[in-house]
Amino acid sequence: MATPLPTEAKPAAPAGARVAHVAIIMDGNGRWAAARGLPRSAGHKEGAAAARRAVEAARDLGLSYLTLYSFSTENWRRPATEIRDLMGLLRQFIGDELPTLKKEGVKITIIGDKKNLDAEIKLLVGRAEAETARNNRFFLQIAFNYGGRDEIVRAARRLAADAVAGRLKPEAINEHLFSNTLDTAEFPDPDFVIRTSGEKRISNFLLWQAAYSEYVFLDIHWPEFDAAHFAVAVAEFQARERRFGGLSTSS
Repeated sequence: MATPLPTEAKPAAPAGARVAHVAIIMDGNGRWAAARGLPRSAGHKEGAAAARRAVEAARDLGLSYLTLYSFSTENWRRPATEIRDLMGLLRQFIGDELPTLKKEGVKITIIGDKKNLDAEIKLLVGRAEAETARNNRFFLQIAFNYGGRDEIVRAARRLAADAVAGRLKPEAINEHLFSNTLDTAEFPDPDFVIRTSGEKRISNFLLWQAAYSEYVFLDIHWPEFDAAHFAVAVAEFQARERRFGGLSTSS
């Protein structure tokens, strides 16, 4: 497990294999707030600030792609007030950060089932994607109303519909085609996944894409996450040997 560096440490890209894509399960907003006697909404607000720090750190560390798990399909089970707060944070994040991200050449993509989102959120998401569609300096993917199983089912339905309509032969379906039917078709698979708050679960996140990704678990709550923690996670990943089902090169 990674040990966080002091927050004053300046991030630097560690030596080792280049990291292109990191995905993050941003966990612990509520526990961070509870530990300070604050409402859960305060934790989510601080979590949004941590998300901005993560984007900046990812770019400083030389990454090209970052995926943030913002709202899962299972989060609808939470109290209505908390869901409202989370929806409001997406509005605030896009509203506050879109001009800067657009200027900095960041392309924003929202993955997940968008059909269940309210009209205002759909318009906001569409605006963020449209206004950054031609950017190519950095790629930010936000998983909102996202679940890995739901994504796989939706992809399977699209392929099944094409097969029934005669546009696709079933024998033509392979891993490459299936990957290109998923929400993440424009992104490479993540090199590794970070989860904060000390929990060790994948929580229905990128089930297909993270098949051979490494995992780094941090014993901090998401609002505490900063560039130093990101650098530690990258260093831990780069110290590992990825075998992809093969044998160790040192054996």
